[in-house]
Amino acid sequence: MAGEQQERTATIGVVGAGTMGAGIAGVAAAGGYDVILVDKAEDFLDRGLARITRYLDRLVEGGRLTPENRDTILSRIEGTTKLEHLAGCDLVIEAVPEDHDTKVEVFRKIAEVVADDAIIASNTSSLSITDLGHCIDHPERVVGMHFFNPVPRMKLVEVVAGRQTSEETVAFVVATAMQMGKTPVEVADAPGFVANRLLIPMINEAVFCLTEGIATAEDIDTIMKLGAGHPMGPLELADLIGLDVVLNIMEVLHREFGDDKYRPAPRLRQMVAAGQLGRKTGEGFYTYPEEP
Repeated sequence: MAGEQQERTATIGVVGAGTMGAGIAGVAAAGGYDVILVDKAEDFLDRGLARITRYLDRLVEGGRLTPENRDTILSRIEGTTKLEHLAGCDLVIEAVPEDHDTKVEVFRKIAEVVADDAIIASNTSSLSITDLGHCIDHPERVVGMHFFNPVPRMKLVEVVAGRQTSEETVAFVVATAMQMGKTPVEVADAPGFVANRLLIPMINEAVFCLTEGIATAEDIDTIMKLGAGHPMGPLELADLIGLDVVLNIMEVLHREFGDDKYRPAPRLRQMVAAGQLGRKTGEGFYTYPEEP
């Protein structure tokens, strides 16, 4: 497979047209790939395609992209609600919510329609690639491609090999990520990988600081931006990621390591239960105007 890299992956499938899936589809199309973007409902799909269009329109307005190039990129993306349309893809990237059972179900459905040697990648931010590979035949073609939000601007992709992932599969997705304009970094299959094992507990600790009244949300974020050089504070970053995603990752870390330092902050649980998930719901640690 590695020797075929230049002629394979003419088409990339992306399952899930939410914030991450739409972002991945957009950068894949900008990298020259034909993309099939799949979601279970037309309205989800329409929102995802509109998100891609808005981002490209902003690039045009800023003089960083020509209208012709924008139109070319959009012409490479086909939206559909039918997983069967993925049949000819060489690489399918799953970008559904960070829930183990949901991802396993999607992986099995993808495996039913693609070729036995098609690569199936997960955008999971914390779940075991080895475990996901175990749920289908040919686990050697299962790999993690952990993109970061916002996908068009964030350069990193954590490439995660499970215990049975082949070297050819890793080499293939590394080359693909590079063609998308990303910087792939190979990491081992461990809970939270590297970025979220470091980042998410920091966010969780910031929630504890807020709960204990040590500082306001604004001041906590200012301290980490000015004192640690972070481009965003931990609480505004949590709102960007989605508090439900932050909670899911903390629960994975707590379950896998069993250490109290990974215990999710009660306030984080309460906010998720209340539907205060951050930017995507308009309210988290901050409030946000409704997206057009």
